[in-house]
Amino acid sequence: MGGSEISRSEEKSGIGFVKLFENNVVFPGFLVWMNQTIQEPIKAEFKRLRNVKELSLVKSVSKIETIYDEHRDEEKLEKQLQAWRDNPSWIDQPPKVVVKSQNGLFCHLNVEADVGLPPELVYNIFTHPDNKRYFKNIKENISRKVLISEGLKQTVEVKQAAAWKFLWWAGTCPIHLIVEENRKNLTSKYKQETTMFMKVFEGCWKVEPLFIDEHLCERSKPKSQEDYHSCSNGRGRIGSKVTMDQMFQPSALLTPPPLSWYIRGITIKTTESMIEDLFAEATRLRGGKGGGYIADQEENNVVFEKNKADDIKERWRSHRRTKRRRFTNAKTM
Repeated sequence: MGGSEISRSEEKSGIGFVKLFENNVVFPGFLVWMNQTIQEPIKAEFKRLRNVKELSLVKSVSKIETIYDEHRDEEKLEKQLQAWRDNPSWIDQPPKVVVKSQNGLFCHLNVEADVGLPPELVYNIFTHPDNKRYFKNIKENISRKVLISEGLKQTVEVKQAAAWKFLWWAGTCPIHLIVEENRKNLTSKYKQETTMFMKVFEGCWKVEPLFIDEHLCERSKPKSQEDYHSCSNGRGRIGSKVTMDQMFQPSALLTPPPLSWYIRGITIKTTESMIEDLFAEATRLRGGKGGGYIADQEENNVVFEKNKADDIKERWRSHRRTKRRRFTNAKTM
């Protein structure tokens, strides 16, 4: 008989069933199925554990690299700030402010200012969660929520209470902004989420490096901060060029003059005030004394406010005279 046959005695004792099972006589695919059923989950679990381990390793390495980069950036920034402390001489120049309006309603405000601090530090001041410590017009940071975070980019929802002062009036107003911050190129975009006094309020700003002591580089003009650091032997100070572009339009209730003029004046004054506060903080961090624009502003502040008051009064008189002339001409025709 063939190798698959068993004797009657083996069949009675049950040994034959075992032999049939071992020789794959009964259920020829059963052992294969059992093998797959047991081994496949084990293989899958080992694979999962290996992936988890690899992912954990990648995260650990990434975290170490992030900490190292942050430490290196802080060290680099401290060296730049030390260069300013070694040579704090700097005269703040008045910012360049250009205002263009369309039909006296929609306004475009462009501001350029040079600041005696490194760009990364200026950016940190602007984006600090508690930046009311730097800017007097921010009375309260109500809330700050990070909506999206992608490395050096993040989108933040900001709610603040801002103070305003114009001529003889003063008060506070709520601000609700969605801000897109990009630390890689030191830029930011913002847009008002909910409006109260403004129909439109949005804009952007950026911070660019200024090579203050470029004369130390005798051979060639530096094209990057690395070149500047090398050719100046680390003694060259790096300043910042801040550029702001802001678009705003008063709400319908505040459109008629002179209300629209007041809102326009408040917005411009608030922006200029932020630049003044930035200059003051830069002076403090440099360890030097203020000078130039800040000193002049403190001395001429009363005269400045009076001139603005006279200007708005004259514009209102001119507006009324023009309106009366139009009415008279229409009546005589």
